[in-house]
Amino acid sequence: MPAHISRRSLIRGITAATAVATLATGLAACGGESDAATRTTDAAGTVTVGRLSNGAAKETVLKVSEVKSISDQLPDAVKKRGTLVIGSGTLPSGSPPLGFVGDDQKTLTGSEVDLGRLVAAVLGLKPEVRRSTWENLFIGIDSGKVDVGFSNITDTEERKQKYEFASYRKDDLAFEVKKDNTWKFDGDYASLAGKTVSVGNGTNQEKLLLEWKAKLAKEGKKPLTVKYFQESNSIYLALNSGKIDAYFGPNPHLAYHAAKTAGTPQATRIAGQFSGAGETLQGLIAATAKKDSGLAKPLAEAINHLIDNGQYAKWLAAWNLSNEAVQKSEVNPPGLPLTNS
Repeated sequence: MPAHISRRSLIRGITAATAVATLATGLAACGGESDAATRTTDAAGTVTVGRLSNGAAKETVLKVSEVKSISDQLPDAVKKRGTLVIGSGTLPSGSPPLGFVGDDQKTLTGSEVDLGRLVAAVLGLKPEVRRSTWENLFIGIDSGKVDVGFSNITDTEERKQKYEFASYRKDDLAFEVKKDNTWKFDGDYASLAGKTVSVGNGTNQEKLLLEWKAKLAKEGKKPLTVKYFQESNSIYLALNSGKIDAYFGPNPHLAYHAAKTAGTPQATRIAGQFSGAGETLQGLIAATAKKDSGLAKPLAEAINHLIDNGQYAKWLAAWNLSNEAVQKSEVNPPGLPLTNS
């Protein structure tokens, strides 16, 4: 996500977003995983993206049908079942515009969910979305309860030990700070000395942050303090109260939040970006399946079909993410190295 994208056009208001977060938290309290509500009003051969998005996207109807030469490559068990079980690790409070409860207060929407539905259509499968916490998303893939995660998952060499990937979007991370905070991140981890930063547990950005923390300690610099919170509301309460200096997370989510809060007492800004694959490699977001599942190749071919036929570009445009496009989906492309030291 090298380009800075304006999210002002995405906003309808804080009230709706707060309702979304509240509902999602309630779902989490009921057990940590839920079968997402779905809308089945799409006409045959179409997929509607950007639906119920609280203004985060432009609702767009895309024509897309099964491609037999691709669906024939699916594992027999998946073909026989006739469904593609899509995992979304967005409980408890959602992560707009990637995955969140829509303005009907029950349907899971978001750019990642929509791409999963488009891919399922190319594969001739019915999409079945299962929503969980981030940690339980991978447990679901490991256990076979989830076929593929479409949930802003970064391709890393460590994850390749257990999973296979089909890339579909550039991955940039960002630091979000209060608007009146003058600190900037220019790619040099030394600027993090003495800072307190929140990050998601078990995420790619946590790996990077902890490596920077270790480097600072080795160099005798002021310590970097890392803090964890269970959901977004708690992170932003900590940011607004000064308990943390910055939040390090996926650029689309943070940029969306910064645009949403513009002009309010809780206004934030993006203080800098960094590739999800480290200093020397462009990070990639990928559809993630269990290693040796036989899914990565047909998933990549389905994504490339969407790229070649224009639906991919229209999907990104609907969600204001066009600058994060890739030219081609690749199976297991190079990702964040095992060590970034």
